Amino acid sequence: MEPQSVAGGLAFRGAHVRSGEQGRLQTGESGLGAQERRSRPRAGPLGTGARLAALAVALRVLNLGLVRTSFVPDEHWQSLEVAHRLVFGYGHLTWEWTQGLRGYTYPLIFASIYKVLHLLGKDSVQLLVWTPRLAQALLSAVADVKLYSLTKRLETQEVAGWVFFCQLCSWFTWYCCTRTLTNTMETVLTTIALSYYPLEGSKAVNSVKYTSLVALACLVRPTAIIPWVPLLLRHVWQEPAKCRLILCGFLPVGFVALSLSLVIDRIFFGQWMLVQLNFLRFNVLQGSGSFYGSHPWHWYLGQGLPAVLGPHLPFFLHGCVRAPGRCRALLVPVLWTLSVYSMLGHKEFRFIYPVLPFCMVFCGYSLTHLRTWRKPALSFLLLSNALLALYTGLVHQRGALDVMGHIQEVGCSSANLSSASVFMMMPCHSTPYYSHVHCPLPLRFLQCPPDLTGQSGYLDEADTFYLNPAGWLQTEFRATPLPARLIIFSVLEEEIRAFLTSGNYERTAVFFHTHFPEGRTGSHIYVYERKSARLQGTG
Repeated sequence: MEPQSVAGGLAFRGAHVRSGEQGRLQTGESGLGAQERRSRPRAGPLGTGARLAALAVALRVLNLGLVRTSFVPDEHWQSLEVAHRLVFGYGHLTWEWTQGLRGYTYPLIFASIYKVLHLLGKDSVQLLVWTPRLAQALLSAVADVKLYSLTKRLETQEVAGWVFFCQLCSWFTWYCCTRTLTNTMETVLTTIALSYYPLEGSKAVNSVKYTSLVALACLVRPTAIIPWVPLLLRHVWQEPAKCRLILCGFLPVGFVALSLSLVIDRIFFGQWMLVQLNFLRFNVLQGSGSFYGSHPWHWYLGQGLPAVLGPHLPFFLHGCVRAPGRCRALLVPVLWTLSVYSMLGHKEFRFIYPVLPFCMVFCGYSLTHLRTWRKPALSFLLLSNALLALYTGLVHQRGALDVMGHIQEVGCSSANLSSASVFMMMPCHSTPYYSHVHCPLPLRFLQCPPDLTGQSGYLDEADTFYLNPAGWLQTEFRATPLPARLIIFSVLEEEIRAFLTSGNYERTAVFFHTHFPEGRTGSHIYVYERKSARLQGTG
């Protein structure tokens, strides 16, 4: 006997079927065949199967080419810069690496790409910059398809299609999903893991697969565990064999992942280092991340989540109301994550990026129920998200990347690299570093490590510089050679004009950066070059 679906349940049919019933099944006038046709879900808006995968890949590759701006320093300094140092022997490690707050698991992915390019003799600076981002874009495409597959198993093809649409047109996903950020990989792994999680109605249940992906996400970024806490507890609560799930499922996967992390970091740090514990201790238990800025507890509710959702916000709220009860399990991780991060002083938009795919599920439900207003809603979502995505991807904060392309071109072509030194007099980590130059130019930037000793009134090098830029420069270069080139934001120019004149500097390049200058960040980036250095470079 074999099970067959009847009226939403399971029934067993024997080998013998009455001729009358068999006739009805064959003619399709009634019975199971007719029921299957009636219950067959309508096709979603974007097609199925291989076409969906091809669409996701094509869109993310296009996405890659249309994101040419800088977001946060970590996308370069905690991934590509570390990988460049591992493979090519030079590059800068920030203070987090000396304190063991970061692990080598994530940079090792890009170091592998760099090594292959190096062995093939294809390690040009363009390939070093774009190949890791292409890999990240393709992984994001996999996550897009997995989110569609999950929703299709959980609901209908129509709902899944609208969820997929919302995921693809999300401006913040567009802005982040091709960047080499740990938050991006965390989001990708979380989304793929969710497709294997035992949600009600989902048939793709594989505890080893989803827990392995969660463990890997935690190796990349320890805070990846936050949205999974309620989901893991829910799984344990609903599992009849709870002890077996924990002892034979969760613990072995966790042990293997932790062992892998320990071995990798032991190799590269030269000593045993539990970076996940160090990371959580510094950022969560000690709250030292507030050194880089703090926000009120309600920031994620009033600014963070609304900005990340953007035009999707009203659809998310509507979807939370209209979604069936079995999908509320996906809302709990969103609320839990917002609650946990709200208790921490330092807050950033990218921290809640991993729960954005959860939100897209509810946006998809909203579109499914908007029968009358669907076309205006689609037009609004497409147009508004496209404008935000294109502006943030092509315009806002693009100068940081443009100026490094210029430095690579003029600096690395110098006849004498040692005389082509560059000093970036900007807020620390404003630009990428050797990963975007790929030649051993003498580079320097203003340092900004936090105080780890509890010293009162602590000021880092960047803070000291900005208190009195002209005085700091006179003291710093009183007995040392002047850099060949200076990179500054436009807001600093007037304050150090006397130094620029006395040092025989002239402006040689200007790059637009942002329409919204703030504090130490100006609207443009200026490159100043000493006239004597120019003569040496061309001689």
